[in-house]
Amino acid sequence: MFDEFVEHVAPATGFSHAKLPQVHYEGFELSPSDDDALVEAHGLGSADDGHFPNSESAGQPIFDLCPVQYTLPAPLVSLAVSSDKMAMGLASNVIVLIELAHPEQILQIPIPRKPTEMSLYKIFLDPSGRHLVITSHQGENWYLFRGWRKPKQLKSFKMVIESIAWNEPALLSSPHSTSTRELLVGARNGGIYEAVLDAAEDFFKSQERYLHLLFTLPEKTPITGIRLDVFPPPDPKTALIIVTTPTRIYQFVGSPDRRPEESGRMFLALFSAYKETVPKISELPGNLIYSELHFFRPSDRAFSLPKSLAWLTAPGIYYGTLNFEQHVDDHIDSTQLFPYPSLSQHSTSTASPPPPQVPLSIALTEFHLVLLYKDRLTGICTLNGKQNYEDTVPLRPNEVVRGIAADPVRKTYWVYTDQSIFELIVRNESRDIWQIFLGQQKFDVALQYVQTALQRDQVLSAQARTFFDEGRFFQAAQYYAQCSVPFEEVVLRFLDAGERDALRSYLISRLERTKKTDLTQRMMLATWLVEFYLSKCDELDDFCAAETATSDVQNVETERIILEEDLRHFFEAYKANLDRDTVYELIQGHGRTDMLLFFATIVGDHEYVIQHWVLEEEWSKAIDALNRQSDLELYYRFGTVLTRHAPKEMVDAWLRQPALDPLRLIPSLLQLQHAPRDALSSNQAVRYLNHVVFQQSNTSSIIHNLLVTFHAILSPAPSDDGPLLRFLTTAPCDPLTGKPYYDLDYALRLCKGAGRIQACVHIYAKMELYENSVDLALQKGDLELAKVNADMPESDLPLRKKLWLKIARYVVQDKKDIKSAMRFLEDTDLLKIEDILPFFPDFVVIDDFKEEIAHALEGYSAHIDELKREMDEATRTAESIKEDIAELRGRFVTIAAEEACSVCAQLLLTRQFYVFPCQHTFHTDCLIGLARECLPTHALRRVLALQTELVKESQTGATERSTTGTVDEQVRQPVRQRTLLSTNFVGPALQNGTKAVAPLGRNILSAGDKLRDLIIPDALAAVATAPVGWIPGMGLAGGKKSGSDKDAEKRTERLRAELDDILASSCPVCESVVAGLDRPFVDPGEMDTTWVL
Repeated sequence: MFDEFVEHVAPATGFSHAKLPQVHYEGFELSPSDDDALVEAHGLGSADDGHFPNSESAGQPIFDLCPVQYTLPAPLVSLAVSSDKMAMGLASNVIVLIELAHPEQILQIPIPRKPTEMSLYKIFLDPSGRHLVITSHQGENWYLFRGWRKPKQLKSFKMVIESIAWNEPALLSSPHSTSTRELLVGARNGGIYEAVLDAAEDFFKSQERYLHLLFTLPEKTPITGIRLDVFPPPDPKTALIIVTTPTRIYQFVGSPDRRPEESGRMFLALFSAYKETVPKISELPGNLIYSELHFFRPSDRAFSLPKSLAWLTAPGIYYGTLNFEQHVDDHIDSTQLFPYPSLSQHSTSTASPPPPQVPLSIALTEFHLVLLYKDRLTGICTLNGKQNYEDTVPLRPNEVVRGIAADPVRKTYWVYTDQSIFELIVRNESRDIWQIFLGQQKFDVALQYVQTALQRDQVLSAQARTFFDEGRFFQAAQYYAQCSVPFEEVVLRFLDAGERDALRSYLISRLERTKKTDLTQRMMLATWLVEFYLSKCDELDDFCAAETATSDVQNVETERIILEEDLRHFFEAYKANLDRDTVYELIQGHGRTDMLLFFATIVGDHEYVIQHWVLEEEWSKAIDALNRQSDLELYYRFGTVLTRHAPKEMVDAWLRQPALDPLRLIPSLLQLQHAPRDALSSNQAVRYLNHVVFQQSNTSSIIHNLLVTFHAILSPAPSDDGPLLRFLTTAPCDPLTGKPYYDLDYALRLCKGAGRIQACVHIYAKMELYENSVDLALQKGDLELAKVNADMPESDLPLRKKLWLKIARYVVQDKKDIKSAMRFLEDTDLLKIEDILPFFPDFVVIDDFKEEIAHALEGYSAHIDELKREMDEATRTAESIKEDIAELRGRFVTIAAEEACSVCAQLLLTRQFYVFPCQHTFHTDCLIGLARECLPTHALRRVLALQTELVKESQTGATERSTTGTVDEQVRQPVRQRTLLSTNFVGPALQNGTKAVAPLGRNILSAGDKLRDLIIPDALAAVATAPVGWIPGMGLAGGKKSGSDKDAEKRTERLRAELDDILASSCPVCESVVAGLDRPFVDPGEMDTTWVL
């Protein structure tokens, strides 16, 4: 069956090939050894004769002819394959259709003509595999669309079709279209027709949309091949049509008309232009009556263009590449004529080989031409024209070879006879193409086709040697670096040629390609390159020094600058592969100080750079080098010498490094202690210390003491205490102790030794030794400073007065200025004239301060009068309060006998009650129950405490009375009590109620959120409203009351009065209305049924 034949498709179960005869391979023999070393040993010495060692370990033939296990029902006349769909035309006028993806599905469609009436000639299958055109020797043509079970005759096609040019882009880009779009038909009579076929069913239209004759060749010979292609962008409006006959090839170029396919004649204008002009024609004369035209398209995409063409002619195969550029006369480039090879003879005859034979059919692959003869196949490489394949076709007796069919989309090839079908399998056709391009010295193209590292190495080696022999040493260096030619050999070749610059380029390339793990090799290469760079720089320097100022010298100078820049880039890129000490010695040996410093900077050896500039006494450059690095240790190491010679620049460098430890910079700061300094310039040490203290918030006492030292001792003006006082005043203090971070004792001792009196006064004040500060200020005669310090102890009035008395004594006794002493009293309100009178001498005349004394006496008199008025006002206020209290006791409210309680709606007069000015009336227990819901938490806690105290008092009184006397039996009978409202208060009687309340009083603090439940309205009303002497359950007690009983009664009355004040403070009903204004009418979760009908 046919489903077992397809080699390029996954083979089905039971697939088998017939045993092939022995095949002779020429030019594609296997490599003599699989060892890479042996291949390398062969080298490229035989490149001139075109033979190269093959790198394939197990070589297979590029072409393999495999028979298909399928029995034809009738002799095969024509075969076409496209897009994995095969069509076969049999001599019995039957069309066999097979989809190669599903080879088990075979469809046979008969043509309704007998073989005696019509003999099939050719079939044409479009690139998409949907449209099939059948032509016959009688000029009768048929059309078959995919899915049809019966072909339809093309009645207007009255011709023998030799070739068809399909519109490939349109067909491949529209897989569901039923139209062939515009196609060109080449007829046997030399006519070129344009037609459109459409398989869509239309009652008013046939499948033949139109057919028009466009052009007729002047010789009217059969058109054996025709091809239509559209130019790529940016000019897709131009079409190229190639037409062949047995002896000529034509090129038609023009712009087709973009018309709807119904109107037709899309290419009429293109061919009309050649009725007056002659198209491009190439002629190969011969007596061959048949011909073939084949194209190879490297991609199967819809809009891809063919790359090459092959035309079978009598003299040979005309081969060329297509050029789709505008404004060229000939669109077929690199044309060459491959003569037909002489077929090998297997006989032992010594006669000369027979002349070349013309093949029956040909096929074009990417790199080969396949020639089919009556009994064999041969292959010719299109790159060098050499035959590299030959195989015999296994034929049965009387079996005739028909031709070769190629699938232009899937790139498969099929050889067919009248009885058999063979698949020509192409395996890795580009396997050895690199060798051919290498032999032609097309190295870049050869690199595109290499498949192994060894092949690439051979190409690069050959290219490097070629460049070296041509004197292109820099290009040779680049390719030598990419191949495996021994390093020593390359180096010696460049040294022998004297090309040190090219050698340097080679070493750089090798260094770039050396593995990072090969540390030794990378270090050796990098070090050698440094020596090359330095030697070249010296050479250019010598040349510039020897020559005069000419243009050549300027060019050399430019070259030297570029070379030095390259060396700097080299240092930056490969600093990790260079030994620091070795490179230092190399650069010093060549006297390149600038390069030495640059390399030291690149490798991070900033200490070397700074030390160099220090030795050169280039202080600014040393500080610049210090600023460009981040190692803080170098600031400490070189700070001493640099601060001594460039203090301002050094301090600026310190300020840019906030991470420096100021304590480690103290030795450098002390260098400025004895350094000569301009009186107008600021002290750089003080500037840095101020920055550390105030900007960086340093709290070290050493730093603060050092700053005090510089201010006190090294001040430019010894008499100017301004900077020192500003620091002492603004110095930050410890937030815990409130004292400054500098040592007060040390600062005091230092300021005393330096004679800084004002600073000492300030320090005494900081130490809270205000008497010493005032004494020192008065000793200096600074009265204002003494006044300021006297006011410092603001919270200690006696001390302030004492300090002011000291100042007053100084003013009166030392200054002996009475008028100044009188004015002195105006500066403070702590002293009066009587306080300073003892300081005056006995002989002082009172007339000098008589006015002050009189003024003081007048002030005392006015103060006494003010106190008297305040006393009289207080007396009148007390009398008014007493009158208001007396009036309040007589206030009353009139109520009706039937007045009801606002809560329980019972008669108000049945028990004790409350009446509010708002006319709301409540029983006492009802008021308590209502008030506990409205009172705040603190009031509830107080009510609960009063309840506990009143219950305790009632129980204590009952116990004492039961032990001292008896009461009337009638009185002792229990009074009927109302049922309690709270569930926390158990028992129907008051006695039980009091027992329950007692433990509640002990748990007041643990009540929490249940304060309102702990207040028992009935019990609290019973103890709060009972008269004095009333005992719950017993009535009034009899007998004479003792002193303790009187005290208990007073305490109980006080508690009841306080409870009465809390309950009667406001009406709970009115209060709840005001407090509930912001509450909703319906609480969350409550069902509102007031509007339900």
